[in-house]
Amino acid sequence: MPSIKPSARELQAGGRLCGKVRVPGDKSISHRALLFGSIAEGSTTIHGLLPAEDPISTACCLRSMGVKISPIIKDQIVVVEGVGLDGLQEPEEVLQCGNSGTTMRLMLGLLVGRQGRHFVLTGDQSLRNRPMQRVGQPLKTMGAQLQGRSNGNFAPLAVTGQKLHGAVIGTPVASAQVKSAIILAALTAEGTTTVIEPAHSRDHSERMLRAFGANLEIGGEMGRHINIRPGSTLKGQEVVVPGDISSAAFWLVAGAITPHSEITVENVGLNPTRTGILEVMEQMEAQIEVLNQRDVAGEPVGDIKVRQTGRLKPFTLNAEIMPRLIDEVPILSVAACFCEGESRISGASELRVKETDRLAVMARQLKAMGADIEERSDGLIIQGGKILRGTALDSETDHRVAMSLAVAALLAEGNSMLDRSESAAVSYPNFWEDLERLRN
Repeated sequence: MPSIKPSARELQAGGRLCGKVRVPGDKSISHRALLFGSIAEGSTTIHGLLPAEDPISTACCLRSMGVKISPIIKDQIVVVEGVGLDGLQEPEEVLQCGNSGTTMRLMLGLLVGRQGRHFVLTGDQSLRNRPMQRVGQPLKTMGAQLQGRSNGNFAPLAVTGQKLHGAVIGTPVASAQVKSAIILAALTAEGTTTVIEPAHSRDHSERMLRAFGANLEIGGEMGRHINIRPGSTLKGQEVVVPGDISSAAFWLVAGAITPHSEITVENVGLNPTRTGILEVMEQMEAQIEVLNQRDVAGEPVGDIKVRQTGRLKPFTLNAEIMPRLIDEVPILSVAACFCEGESRISGASELRVKETDRLAVMARQLKAMGADIEERSDGLIIQGGKILRGTALDSETDHRVAMSLAVAALLAEGNSMLDRSESAAVSYPNFWEDLERLRN
């Protein structure tokens, strides 16, 4: 086994997982509730907001611009006192986005239209090396002025607020972050803005903004055309954040591959732009059931029960499904190790510019355990059925990698040690406690 760092967490192999669990609030919806509440008039109350590092970064940036937001504490309602569409103040300090790409990209859309005000955004080392041009370029077509390293592709980024004009913008990738940034900029632009996506990405921004009162229409094939007309006043709302299906995915896969396991994940968001994981579980012929389906504050919600019943079929993922499960690819690469046959993942080059290069990191870490995995430019090919062995592992600072490796370690021969396990707190602060509680 490679050298083990003193700070590494021991991951014990064996056992089963049984019981009920509630995962943290949806990270995407949490960010948007804070942002939209800040530019609305009146108070917005948020139930179930994810009390993790990324939404906290968003809240800190907004507070720096004069927005009053109550402390973000687990199980407590968060209240945002909106300042209206033009009420954000020029901050006295650099806006710190931490490790959150969503914070930085959506902030760019929020700030480029604040005429006469200046903003500088930065983040940790990982975020400073994540591409921002995919957001910056379409915003520039609306008249935005922003500068940064490598012609505005990398933070720190400087924004000088400008008078924006509406535009018809075709996004090169199906990205909810890019789309949401354009929508935020369009709220204060002159004239209508139309966003056209190559595929339908997650639509939390559209759903929530319409609830806040934005003049936003969705049309075109598969809802890929979004028209935003400025001039509406946003009003504070009551927002209920459902459980994050990207966090639920770790338990869904763990329950399907760990012998004698049965897990029910309660109160999970089932937005159809996010449920690709359920389609893949069906491909695998995992025993999975959606219960108690309902609508909560405009978002479909339900409970998901999964149990391990035996052999699983391999699966194939391609670019068509990727927008509906891009964050679930790390844990699905673990699932593939326990399927009978060859699983193929393609169309996932977006994963190379996340918190880490997730394709490279998952291939590297699973190979260390003995997996038969081939890295391709846009995906992975995984031969299932190989015995995994406990070893020294490293999250490489990525929260989804940390939790995926924890699931893989359950079925390894021998215990593992995971370095930088604390990175799980970015999206799931209580992951390690929930894992221990579910173990039997």
